[in-house]
Amino acid sequence: MVSPSITTLVKMMETLPEQTQSQVVEHLREWLADMEDEAAWDESFAKTQNKLYETAQEARRRVAEGKSEPMDFNRL
Repeated sequence: MVSPSITTLVKMMETLPEQTQSQVVEHLREWLADMEDEAAWDESFAKTQNKLYETAQEARRRVAEGKSEPMDFNRL
């Protein structure tokens, strides 16, 4: 089922010269690919939240015990 928004977009595209239509389609493909990449990243990041939290807690514990020191970004 085609939504009214898609129907409107198609009608708008049909008024454009063919070369412009091709450019718009290419931009849409790139944009959709970027959106898919972002969605995959968000999903991957969400799956690692617990591990990141645990690692941060471990780092804080090690600093508190004197086994590590906080990162000095000025030394990088």
